[in-house]
Amino acid sequence: MAIKRSEFPENFIFGTATSAYQIEGAVNEDGREPSIWDVFSHTPGKIQNNENGDVACDHYHRYNEDVQIMKEIGFNGYRFSISWPRVLFSNQKKNQKGLDFYNKLVDTLLENNITPFITLYHWDLPYYLYEKGGWLNPDIALYFQDYAALMFEILGDRVKHWITLNEPWCSSYLGYFMGKHAPGHTNIQETIIAAHNLLRAHGYAVKIFREIVKDGIIGITNVVSKIEPAKESEENFQAAILVDEIVNGWFHDPIIFGKFPENAKGLFKQLGLEIPETDMDIISQPIDFFGVNYYTRQLVEYDPTSPYLYKNVEGILPKTEMGWEIYPEGLYDMLRKIHRRYGLPLYITENGMAGPDKLQNDIINDDYRVKYLEKHFEKALEAIEDGIDLRGYFVWSLLDNFEWEKGYSKRFGIVYVDYKTQKRYLKKSAVWLKEFLRK
Repeated sequence: MAIKRSEFPENFIFGTATSAYQIEGAVNEDGREPSIWDVFSHTPGKIQNNENGDVACDHYHRYNEDVQIMKEIGFNGYRFSISWPRVLFSNQKKNQKGLDFYNKLVDTLLENNITPFITLYHWDLPYYLYEKGGWLNPDIALYFQDYAALMFEILGDRVKHWITLNEPWCSSYLGYFMGKHAPGHTNIQETIIAAHNLLRAHGYAVKIFREIVKDGIIGITNVVSKIEPAKESEENFQAAILVDEIVNGWFHDPIIFGKFPENAKGLFKQLGLEIPETDMDIISQPIDFFGVNYYTRQLVEYDPTSPYLYKNVEGILPKTEMGWEIYPEGLYDMLRKIHRRYGLPLYITENGMAGPDKLQNDIINDDYRVKYLEKHFEKALEAIEDGIDLRGYFVWSLLDNFEWEKGYSKRFGIVYVDYKTQKRYLKKSAVWLKEFLRK
């Protein structure tokens, strides 16, 4: 039996999500300064096909059209991020033209009965701050607090839902350890420092939020993976617990419990790494919700030859174009786990898939995405029925866009973008969502 919108709570937020660097373009317009992604994407060999976000989906000029698409589909929420280098100059003076853009976007959303959810940081750190040390500089937390305070003051009268950081695991591990994301470093000690400073920045932003926005809510979003042992054995089970702490717990436990998880901390200390544990009182400022970005599971096996004591194992389930297993059960499992462990309301702030989308006669038959969303919606509903306080679901993504190191080679959107003409086409999944939300 097909799932129905009416089975979800009446005030449930069904939205879609994007991020600034992936869709806005206009990187040199109206005073916007460079971010680490502008520099990284223009470094030969870093991005597939040497592509970049200079134009992306040209959302900066086409936001009206994109909001109308959201309204047509029937979304009642939109999660987007602010481009930090668009709103604050390196001399710390505000860029009014950049602020005007977000003012207009917020007003347009509200006029169309779409609730704005703002993410303050979705990876596009101002480059001048990277030159001062980036996320390795302890002062970055105070720079972030000043930036957050500006946005709360400008938009807090109309925007009541805020997210400090998107996926700090990615910012620290992909950016400072694996080198796949900006700034492209490969140093595990730097990763631990960056993760700590990201959490400190989060805490300082929450603290100033309470002073400025009196009737809003604030949380943080992390990518959560269901970590499972590849084969049943005690050693593999322990490896899965360890990896779960590194990927998930490291970015959740300090916020709620004021400390890093013990197994991961023990491993890092065995590797001779310094674990900064200052400002835990700041990091653990009370928040109102956790945002959950869920895409797949991770299968692990104990590996005594690895310094990290585990290795990843490829799964046998069908995969998306990103090579990620499709595993809706993991969404339910992670919602239940986070709910039980931390006791906070939850939003699914991202969920979706990259598919082999082809435009044929102005139609994109992405039945695989319809099936994917339907299965994940079912698991979200199951979570609600089991008493988990889940309040919203944001489909990633509204538009096909710049997919970080993959360039434009992967399409996550429910709306197809012809990058040459910037024309938008609703995919079959968008039409299905329109029907689902209408009912």
